[in-house]
Amino acid sequence: MNLYLATKNAGKVREINGLFEGTGIEFISADGIMGNVAEDGDTYHKNSFAKAMAVYEKSTSPVVAEDSGLEVDALDGAPGVFSARFASNEEGANASDEDNVIALLDFMQDVPKGKRTARFVSVFCLMMDGKSLFFDGEIAGAIAAKPAGISGFGYDPVFVPAGYDKTFAELGSDIKNKISHRAMAVTKLRDYLLTISDSDKK
Repeated sequence: MNLYLATKNAGKVREINGLFEGTGIEFISADGIMGNVAEDGDTYHKNSFAKAMAVYEKSTSPVVAEDSGLEVDALDGAPGVFSARFASNEEGANASDEDNVIALLDFMQDVPKGKRTARFVSVFCLMMDGKSLFFDGEIAGAIAAKPAGISGFGYDPVFVPAGYDKTFAELGSDIKNKISHRAMAVTKLRDYLLTISDSDKK
């Protein structure tokens, strides 16, 4: 089963396909048909739905979209739905991963270690047969004082998941793909898609 993944983020396509390895389900980037989608919703559900619908209306094929974010307690839940554009310019274009990390650490430079708690949240929207379904996941952790590690993307170099003493970028994809917010949401999505696939074979 092939589905469009409504994202222009190559790292996200790679990561999600890795989570579906061996299932017979493969995600194809919708970069070529997606266009520019205004991610102006105030929730991950609204943004993931908007991205999925933008592709679904053009392809009428099954589409999966994800919206995710980092919520930092010391920043009252920011950057949240603005995670990908936390350090954006006035034109609103998404900032680079490095710029976002720098901006985050700058805001948190006076926050002590015990107050740097945060969580990653992921919400997937599946558009299929004119209907939308949502699958979510969350992982708690803390923000490191400085970036560490070379794996992953986004805020991975500064996010230390609960129960670990290394960032996602240091832990690597094998561990991240088992414990992350995205892994939790994908597990729910995968179970649902495999159920559909099995039903179609009968």
